[in-house]
Amino acid sequence: MSRENLGLVLGFVGVCIFAGTLPFTHIAVEHLSPLFVTAGRAALAGLLALATLLVLRRPWPSRRQVGAMALAALCLVGGFPGFTALAMQRVPASHGGVVLGILPLATSAISTLIAGERPSPGFWLAALAGAALVIGFTLHEGGGSLGRGDLFLLAAAFSSALGYVVSGKLVRSGLAGWEVISWVLVVALPVTVPVALWTLPEELGAIPAWSWIGFAYVTLMSQYLGFFAWNAGLAIGGIAHVSQVQLLQTFVTLLIASIFNQEPIGLSAWIVAGAVFVLVVLAGRAKGYRKKS
Repeated sequence: MSRENLGLVLGFVGVCIFAGTLPFTHIAVEHLSPLFVTAGRAALAGLLALATLLVLRRPWPSRRQVGAMALAALCLVGGFPGFTALAMQRVPASHGGVVLGILPLATSAISTLIAGERPSPGFWLAALAGAALVIGFTLHEGGGSLGRGDLFLLAAAFSSALGYVVSGKLVRSGLAGWEVISWVLVVALPVTVPVALWTLPEELGAIPAWSWIGFAYVTLMSQYLGFFAWNAGLAIGGIAHVSQVQLLQTFVTLLIASIFNQEPIGLSAWIVAGAVFVLVVLAGRAKGYRKKS
C-alpha cells in the first residue's frame, strides 16, 4: 500500500469514529449542559492521555511544540466541542452532519495558508463543488437563511479545520498522531478540569444513563481515540488530500443519527450525501497534489 493510500485508510477510520460525535453529543446535551459536556469530555480524556504518556515515558515537548499544542487545544478541545454542543441543542444531528460537510474545504484552505500545501485545480473544483452543495442544503433547510445552530456549526467547522492542520504539522515534526492529541489534551487540563468540576451536575443519579453513554462516547472516542488514526492519516497522506475523506463523514453521521437519534432523514439529505461521496472520489483522483517548495 502506498503512503497516500495508507493515509486515506487511516483518515477514514478516524472519520467513522468522528461521525458519531454529533449524534452522541445530541444525546448527551439532552440532560447535561453544553459547557459540562465540553469541559468534562476534555478533562477525562486529558487525564487518560496524561496516564498514557507517563506509562510510556514519552519525553516532554519543546516550548515551540507546546505553543502549537495550545492553539490546537483551543480549537479541538474548546472550539469544536463547545460549538457543536450548542448547535445540538438547536438542530438535529443529521442536519448538523450535512452542514459539517464544509469541513474538508475549510481544512484544505487553511492547509494552503499555514502548512504549505498546493492541491491541483481539479482537486479544488471537486472540493468547492462539495462545499457549494452543503451550503445550498443548509440554506434550503433554513428557508433561505442561516439559523443560530448553523452559525455554531460553521464556527465548529472552522475551529476543527484549524486544529486539524496544526495537529498535522505537529505529527510531521516527529511526534506520533496519538502523542499529539495526548499532549494537546494535557496542555488543556489546567482549564478543563476546574471548569468540569464547576459545571458538574449536582445530582449525578438524576441524569439518564443514555445521556452518560453519549458523554462517554464523545469523551473516549471523539476526543481521544479518533485522533490516533486521523492525525497519522493527515501526516502520511497530506492534510489537504486526506481531509477530503471527511466528506464521507456526512453519510456515516446520517446513518448513526437515523439509528440512535431516531431522526427521519429526508431525501434531500441522502442526495447531498451521495453527491459529496462522488466528489470525494473525484478529488482523490485529481492529480498534481504537492507540497509547497
